[in-house]
Amino acid sequence: MGLFDEIKDKAVELIQGNSDKVDDAVEKAGDLIDEKTGGQFSDKVDMAQDKAKEVADDLDQSN
Repeated sequence: MGLFDEIKDKAVELIQGNSDKVDDAVEKAGDLIDEKTGGQFSDKVDMAQDKAKEVADDLDQSN
């Protein structure tokens, strides 16, 4: 098993049952980025937040 596989497995373990906490953290991180950039990239930040939440939810539901 390669390093990437080990990291992925650890991330899945951490996300299981905690996707709501991950969603909250992603939301806060995006808000901080918007604040620091004056909202200049808010559309891209919103897309990244949505994708990150989707991945976290998929990982949580798949296991």
